[in-house]
Amino acid sequence: MPFIKSVLKEELSNSLSMKKGYEKALKKLPKGSLRAKKRGKEVYYYLAKRENGKLKDIYLGDVSVKVIAKYRDAKELRAKYRKLLSQAKKQIRFIKGAVRGKEAI
Repeated sequence: MPFIKSVLKEELSNSLSMKKGYEKALKKLPKGSLRAKKRGKEVYYYLAKRENGKLKDIYLGDVSVKVIAKYRDAKELRAKYRKLLSQAKKQIRFIKGAVRGKEAI
C-alpha cells in the first residue's frame, strides 16, 4: 500500500505542476476577443473584454489580417487550455481524495 500512495503523491505533484503551467499559459494570451460588426458595407472591429465584471467593447478601427489571426489563435488556445485546466483540477481532486483514503482506487 505505501507504494501506491507514493505513486499517487508523485502523480499529484505532476498534476499540480501541469495546472500551474496551464494557468501561466492562459495569462500569457491576449485578453478579450475580436468582434467584427458590419454597418452597411463597412466592417468595424472591436475588442470585447471584461473590465470590473462588465463586458466592454473597445473600437479598434481597421485591423490587419495578422491581428485577426492572433486573436483567432488565442481564442482556440484559450479554449484548449481551459479544458486541460479543468481536467487537471478534476484529477487533482480525485488524487487528493484517494491519498486521504476517501475514494476507491
